[in-house]
Amino acid sequence: MLEALPPGRPPRLVGPYRLLARLGAGGMGEVHLACRADAPTADPYRMVAVKTVRGDLEVDGDFRTRFRREIAAARTVDGPGVARLVDADADAPSPWLATEYVPGPSLAEAVVRTGPLPVAAVRALGAALARALAAVHGVQVLHRDLKPANVLLGAAGPKLIDFGIAQAFEATALTSTGLVVGSPGFMAPEHLVGSRAVVPASDVFCLGAVLAFAASGRGPFHDDEMAAVIYRISRAEAELDGVPEELTPVLERCLRLDPAERPTAAGLAALLDGDGGGAPGAFPWPGGVLSLLAEYGEAARTVGEAAASGAGVADLPTLGPV
Repeated sequence: MLEALPPGRPPRLVGPYRLLARLGAGGMGEVHLACRADAPTADPYRMVAVKTVRGDLEVDGDFRTRFRREIAAARTVDGPGVARLVDADADAPSPWLATEYVPGPSLAEAVVRTGPLPVAAVRALGAALARALAAVHGVQVLHRDLKPANVLLGAAGPKLIDFGIAQAFEATALTSTGLVVGSPGFMAPEHLVGSRAVVPASDVFCLGAVLAFAASGRGPFHDDEMAAVIYRISRAEAELDGVPEELTPVLERCLRLDPAERPTAAGLAALLDGDGGGAPGAFPWPGGVLSLLAEYGEAARTVGEAAASGAGVADLPTLGPV
């Protein structure tokens, strides 16, 4: 989503960045579209997404330690399928981080607004995300929170966000409450055991659930009461009736209970690429997704132009669910 900041307020700065519009909020804090204060721009690809944390977390020493550690891990993550970490300051009065901005919807928003993706797009999406995971696993990093909201759809393909960063918040929440934190419908069975049980194959399980959502419009473990969802995940009882049959065998392998029986991320990419699925060329997004990409690009340019000219952006349209 993209929505205007309240009108009539002076520009807000976070580190060297001027906040332009609100992108969203979560358990850890808020995310804003931003550009460098000393270099206003109307080019979405020169903008960043700045995440700031909640006030109560600012004074939590354990959170800051975890946040600092996760930032260090995120700096090792790179590749075309990952939203790159640009800058961060865990020691600021209000800790923050900035990643490259992807001018497009999340997979969750795209499916809600335009419907399930066609098979060719799901295969390309899955192969690209699997290659991104393979690269990340190669530097000994896990995603741990792969879900439709953490997959952004860009013109050149998908990008994963929140590699480990949200884990600093979740670890703090677990310490203080003892409860399971996250998105149960897209967890692997190992997540239910504890963080030390999570392995690269856990990310593959989560990716299988994400692709089932992309192909059918619903998660394979449904969205019932949490206890029922967790029970089905603990037994790997995935419901794939709405998934096209040509995708079912691959997703069934991803969603096996035993991590050792799942393909590696690189192996999954090869399975989904098939005969040339990973060949260079325009990414096969359907028309509905292309329309959303155009909306996001235009909205970001409008915000950037207003900031560069000193004008307000109160009339910016809201894109996506709030």
